[in-house]
Amino acid sequence: MRSEEDIVELIPALRSYAWALTRRHEDVDDLVQDTLVKAIDKIESFRPGTNLRAWLMTIMRNTFLNSIAKSKRSTTGKEDCISSTLATPATQEWGVRGGELMEAVGRLPRHYREMLIVVVMLGESYLEAAKLFGVQIGTVKSRVNRARSMVVADLEARAPNDPLSDERSELAISESR
Repeated sequence: MRSEEDIVELIPALRSYAWALTRRHEDVDDLVQDTLVKAIDKIESFRPGTNLRAWLMTIMRNTFLNSIAKSKRSTTGKEDCISSTLATPATQEWGVRGGELMEAVGRLPRHYREMLIVVVMLGESYLEAAKLFGVQIGTVKSRVNRARSMVVADLEARAPNDPLSDERSELAISESR
């Protein structure tokens, strides 16, 4: 079946979206795997001719939101978990800059972050994003524009030669809303 081959081709986009949702590299592969298992199990419900990428991202988003609901019922000591610490810092400037950008995107409120990732980074159209999230196309455009502005403000506030504190950067993000 061609849909299964198409699913495999979409794995990089799914990984990007999983990062946008989880903001933890440790959870990306798990979310992608859960999504793929559900998608392959329910492949017969996919209608050929519709947007496979949107179908997979909807499955991923629902899987992620369900996992949040489950985790709220049983929490453990996240602050003490060693797996959340970075083992090796980036040594190349492009890696550092890319990391700073992704951190700024990660600090966005989820509704802005999701729109920015789907439209700007994954290349979905405004119309497809509106369908995916169940909102009007104007809402998508507005959220993408605001997300871009908040990322720029965050990066400017955290510039290497500017000794601003985290609190001032958070203020810049909240004022952009």
